[in-house]
Amino acid sequence: MYLTTSLRLLRWFMPRGLIWEIPEKEKVLYLTFDDGPVAGVTDKTLAILDRFKAKATFFCVGDNVRKHPETYQAIIASGHAVGNHTFHHLNGWKTSDDAYFSDVKKCAELVDSKLFRPPYGRITRRQAKILSKDYKIIMWSVLSGDYDPLVTPETCFENVRKFTRSGSIIVMHDQQKSAGTMLMVLPHILTYYTQMGFKFSTIKIV
Repeated sequence: MYLTTSLRLLRWFMPRGLIWEIPEKEKVLYLTFDDGPVAGVTDKTLAILDRFKAKATFFCVGDNVRKHPETYQAIIASGHAVGNHTFHHLNGWKTSDDAYFSDVKKCAELVDSKLFRPPYGRITRRQAKILSKDYKIIMWSVLSGDYDPLVTPETCFENVRKFTRSGSIIVMHDQQKSAGTMLMVLPHILTYYTQMGFKFSTIKIV
């Protein structure tokens, strides 16, 4: 069970200072991809984004960067942003603080970024307080559900269409489990919002 949009109640329950969306007066959206890079998936994602001249932010798992360094470098060379997603994709609610911080630090040895997204969106108040000294902690306002085997491509697209507005941070996944749905839906998302006059931008440190 998961929510396709981050309700105000959820944001109230979570630690303070997390970034759920980016207020925009212009038509700007923020596509983000979690759990990569994965050769054979991330490169296809980059090709689709390039076709639409769209930029995105990739929250990378350190161990995947280690396994696929050329794919990681391709993300950067294509003008996209990257963020830290821990080295081993850890659940902050189930991990001791010391182990969690150590894993973030290990990822930072390979991913040079001040953006951080907690895997599963699960992070404790103390973890968030400590990490926010060095990182902007990026959550989301729209969860596509592309990783859910019960979600059809049509439903995935509708999840995005229903809740997206200017400044929305949209989550998709460039990993093997999500590839079939994500790679099918991504061109439709880009087509739909490009035709509506939206621009897709990277998340920047301000």
